[in-house]
Amino acid sequence: MSARHHVQSSAAAREDAVDLARWDDDGAPPPQSRSSPAAWLRVGAELGDRLVALSGRQDQLVTCRPGTRSRAPAAYLPGSAEIEFDAGLFAPLQPQQVRPRIVGDEEHYPAAWGVLVHEAAHAAHSVWEQPAGAEPQVVEAALLLEESRVESAHLTRRPTDRTYLRTSARTLIMPDIANPAFHGVEHAAGVAALILGRRDAGILDAGETKAVADLCERILGTDLLATLTGIWTAAHRCADHDAATMLAHAQDWCDALNAAAPKLPAAPQDLTDLLSGAVAVVMDNMAANDAADLAAHTAASDAAAARSRAKAQDRAQQADRRRKAAATATSVFNPHGTTVSPDGTPAPSSNPITGHRQPTTAEQSAAARLSRALRAAAYRERTEERTTSPTPPGRLNMRQALARDAQRAAGSIPTAQPFTHTRRRNSPTPPLRVGIAVDVSSSMSAACKPVASAAWIVARAATLTDPDSRTATIAYDMNLTALTRPTHHAPDRVTTFKANGGNHNLGNAIDALDHGLDLSRPGTGRLLVIVTDAQYTRDETARAVTRIKHLTTAGCAVLQLTLTPNSRHLPGTTPLHLPQPSNATAAIAKAATDAIRRTR
Repeated sequence: MSARHHVQSSAAAREDAVDLARWDDDGAPPPQSRSSPAAWLRVGAELGDRLVALSGRQDQLVTCRPGTRSRAPAAYLPGSAEIEFDAGLFAPLQPQQVRPRIVGDEEHYPAAWGVLVHEAAHAAHSVWEQPAGAEPQVVEAALLLEESRVESAHLTRRPTDRTYLRTSARTLIMPDIANPAFHGVEHAAGVAALILGRRDAGILDAGETKAVADLCERILGTDLLATLTGIWTAAHRCADHDAATMLAHAQDWCDALNAAAPKLPAAPQDLTDLLSGAVAVVMDNMAANDAADLAAHTAASDAAAARSRAKAQDRAQQADRRRKAAATATSVFNPHGTTVSPDGTPAPSSNPITGHRQPTTAEQSAAARLSRALRAAAYRERTEERTTSPTPPGRLNMRQALARDAQRAAGSIPTAQPFTHTRRRNSPTPPLRVGIAVDVSSSMSAACKPVASAAWIVARAATLTDPDSRTATIAYDMNLTALTRPTHHAPDRVTTFKANGGNHNLGNAIDALDHGLDLSRPGTGRLLVIVTDAQYTRDETARAVTRIKHLTTAGCAVLQLTLTPNSRHLPGTTPLHLPQPSNATAAIAKAATDAIRRTR
């Protein structure tokens, strides 16, 4: 069978060299190949470099030329530590198109690479030596069993090479089936060893080899096939250097065939055709399964690449949004207090600010109460960390001390740790970030006075609570106006405004507050309050909801205050309807207190 073609002895190689020399002496012109043999020398050298990783040996040489001395697609020559490789395996590629030095180039010629992997398995595991007096029939059987044994061992060492070992089976087995070295029962047994042996080695699937298994069972019988299966399965467990055990399995193989041959019916006259047809079915099944696996792998790779592109696009979009938000925040929180249009240019004629006034006594008292509430909500108990040790400092635990004395008295190494030390640490107080976006379109005139008062109260209370706390308020219609800015100092006066604008630009208002107050960054008590009836167009709502979802995903609380019964709810926000606009200050204060209390 085919095994003799893949592991060549030195004597066989010398005989082939003599035959080639005799051919040259006949006077006939040497056979011409499509490409010069010298052009394949580089390919062979690069295959040799990759062989180190495949076989784990550095003493192997790969020679690649059109045709081989063994007349097989490839062969391992243990005597000269050489693997000869037929350049025809790379067809239709020319040598300049083959670059094995580049990892991944083997995907362009999987059949040729599979043959190299098979020969690398021989180089790594076919290291047992044939005894000088061994019977040729036994040696032939051992080499037959060696085919699936080396692939089983290689698969244990490099499981990712299974795909290439499957392609090598299609390349190496079919020619040997059509031109057998054995006949009759021995031929069927050899096909079983090559096909079913690879099944049991994990190279082929059981469903793929059913046609050969059924045919071999019909020709060999159930008992003989079970015996042969046990022999090649045992050979798979044989050590690489154990020549005696390998030849013993080969002897068992020969004895089983010799004992069963007289009892079996005569083999069909067209046995070779039947076996070739069954093997062809196996190869078709393999090709179908490999194509399905490749399609699934390609689909998974395409899906992963699509996800990667989507993530990259999302990162690019987020970076672009951050740049635009930074530009919006810079233009809105300008030092002159002017109104800006969506493109960042000043729009003073649309400024809703009507003036500034001194805070009332009630507003100052409300700011003081809110400040105390925020401090109480931000307070964190000291954390305690207890550690034990065998030596001071620390509080002595008498039970552990007695245990340590008992351990010493018993002559064992003391493991008790009688001293307990408690370390108390103050937990940092989280600062507060509150952004208020108030709709100043004509339908929101009732919110102007309470929101102006609430903005000053929250800003003042946040400053009194923690020097790192910051608040900001933006009035928006189509344009944006900063009522309070994200500074560490509370405004001295209350900014009053009117609501007579048109259209809405809540998306840019949220961007400016997010960038100015770091509402997307964890570590602080974060709250966004939107005072609006949400009477927006579909596009305006979509832009606002996108920003709100980004903030809520980052852990920022978003509260929507509505004042009129016909108000709409912005998805992602916590709605709060206030029939009395004067209650807006208390509602915002409670939401800010809850936000800082939830901060960890």
